Amino acid sequence: MKLGAENRNKLIASLVLMGLAIVLVGRLFFASGPVPVNPQAAASTVSPRADRPAPRKGHGLKDRKGSMAPRSIDPTLRTDWLKVSEDRKYGGAGRNIFLAQVDIPKPIQNAYTAPPPVPTGPPPPPPINLKFFGFASKPGEPKRVFLSQGEDLFIASEGDIVDRRYKVLHITPTQVEIEDVLNNNRQNIPLTPG
Repeated sequence: MKLGAENRNKLIASLVLMGLAIVLVGRLFFASGPVPVNPQAAASTVSPRADRPAPRKGHGLKDRKGSMAPRSIDPTLRTDWLKVSEDRKYGGAGRNIFLAQVDIPKPIQNAYTAPPPVPTGPPPPPPINLKFFGFASKPGEPKRVFLSQGEDLFIASEGDIVDRRYKVLHITPTQVEIEDVLNNNRQNIPLTPG
């Protein structure tokens, strides 16, 4: 078997690129070691605040008294700076900054309001929640309707009782007349398309 005899230039180029890749990967993994620690920086993180240099003007954070806190790359958590920021309250001007217009105050209602009208007589019966969506008729058999209530489907003809409550009285091609047996309520339900 001849390996690379057909195209010698491609073989040489691939070997050079492979060697370069090995050198770069080795340098990436083996050349990076732990970051050297500066002993002076480590000592300053432990030292109290009095040992720190005075802050320069124009750098750092302002605390409540107006003095400047020093800026550094110190990774320790400064709870005194956190307390200063926690105590600040946003007062605002009482206006919504996300609206370009001024809020119109609501009118004050009168102390006297008329009492709502008291209904007289019995409450109206609840509506019939059946939907009429089709019918079937075969020659020599009575017409049957397809009724639905929520997820339930009912097939009934004239005189049948549906859902132990509704009686089918009369069926026409465009509507069906239903009576609520419990409340003595009659209602015409039109054919719903689709």
